[in-house]
Amino acid sequence: MARVLSLFRLQPFLALVGRRKPAFCKMSLDSRAREVFAAAVEAVQPDTVVRRSIERMEDSVLIDGHTFKLKHNLHVVGFGKAVLGMAAEAERIMGDHIVKGAISVPHRIQETLRQHGKERMLLKEDSLIKVMEGAKHNLPDADAQKAAERIKQLASELTEKDLLLVLISGGGSALLPAPIPPISLQEKQDVTRTLAAAGATIQELNTVRRSLSLLKGGGLAQCAHPAQVVALILSDVIGDPLDLIASGPTVCCNKSTEDVFSVLERYKLSTSLPASAKEVLGRGSPQQEENTVDSDKAGHVLNVVIGSNSIALKSAGRRARELGFRPVVLSPGVCGDVRSVSRLYGLLARFASSREVPPPELAAKLLKLGPEVGIQSWDLCRTMQVLDEGRSEGWGATCVLAGGEPTVELTGKGRGGRNQELALRVGLELRGMELPPNGPIFLSGGTDGQDGPTEAAGAITDGGLWEEAETQELDIKSFVANNDSFTFFTRLSAGHRLLSPGLTGTNVMDVHMLMIPQHNAN
Repeated sequence: MARVLSLFRLQPFLALVGRRKPAFCKMSLDSRAREVFAAAVEAVQPDTVVRRSIERMEDSVLIDGHTFKLKHNLHVVGFGKAVLGMAAEAERIMGDHIVKGAISVPHRIQETLRQHGKERMLLKEDSLIKVMEGAKHNLPDADAQKAAERIKQLASELTEKDLLLVLISGGGSALLPAPIPPISLQEKQDVTRTLAAAGATIQELNTVRRSLSLLKGGGLAQCAHPAQVVALILSDVIGDPLDLIASGPTVCCNKSTEDVFSVLERYKLSTSLPASAKEVLGRGSPQQEENTVDSDKAGHVLNVVIGSNSIALKSAGRRARELGFRPVVLSPGVCGDVRSVSRLYGLLARFASSREVPPPELAAKLLKLGPEVGIQSWDLCRTMQVLDEGRSEGWGATCVLAGGEPTVELTGKGRGGRNQELALRVGLELRGMELPPNGPIFLSGGTDGQDGPTEAAGAITDGGLWEEAETQELDIKSFVANNDSFTFFTRLSAGHRLLSPGLTGTNVMDVHMLMIPQHNAN
């Protein structure tokens, strides 16, 4: 442990952050935090990421270093919450070569985007790409299944002369349900729900779900063979694993039937499967058969992650520097229980705000807690090194950025989401610390603009939260126990701490931000 603790003092990380002090800014910490969050969201807008990833030439396009010929041979399919905006931009760039297309998007998304003034995310009225809405309440339904069938048919009709552009974003799995006959949609949902309730991991759920699906686990790419397939992916999963985003419809699946039964037996569910599922698993999935017979089909597929939490954090860091902060990215992979995550941010705030060299015990606590919330010890050491140098050299304000997707254990029936609950709990951790503008503030926000079943994306908090609540006769602990963070922040000073950007049209998980005011040199 002593060796690990020494890393953040001994390694020269000045090159990562630069020695020049950021320019002074008169805006409040709260206002600057909101600006930095807005920059993170703007960097991963559907049209922005598509435009950044496609370089159009006269009769071809360049994508991720690969050139593809355009000869009125382009077909477009897509599925996910952000896909409508992605398709609209693809149409603007390559519309003259589009033959036809079909995208599966959330129920009433077109109307919602119009209401939020986001017409640029809508397709042209005479578009050759058909928009199909479904998955009401983010659950697979008959409308989503119809869209999946249309997408499958389109892909199956392609030849070696065609180019299939596949647009994928978070929520795509629910919008592309295609159970292998004779499995019904309801039976497939029942199997996955039972597994989830038994405690199966997302990897285990996908292992089973893909085996019961025609299109997941590389099934869509196989349907499109021998056409060239290019998938542009907006990731909402930590680490951007291609096989997990929308269950990997363009990613070759190497799982066998034995792997599936291993998962089912682990949770004692193999004997309770519907007869239809047993029949399908007994004969092996189409994907497994195709992978055995013709494994070179993977060469006809290019998967490119064009938007992610890491990209959002980089943009946030640039904006933070413009606004007078020295940015440092802690990690894009924060996960785990929100209680542990809030504890880590509280400890980090105290480490950063200390006017003297913090005791080794504080760094030890941070390093012990890090793995619990998905943060590598190296990343914590690097971040503490930057903060320690800021203290000793009298740097300006520092902005610690992170992202990911913590979880909340529901014990109550209140309204809120993981971002608002995290902000509320961090506010408790900061209790007693100096108030802004001299003390730290913390922001947590969902990049989709909606945190749980609320109109807020998250909230901003600081060390004065407890006293402010007491003044207004609000019992913070009862709100925490009831998972009622939205009600708490709404009642607290007319909701001025809430982060409410409205529907953003994108989703790359959450952005966390710890802003530390300027230290004076020792």
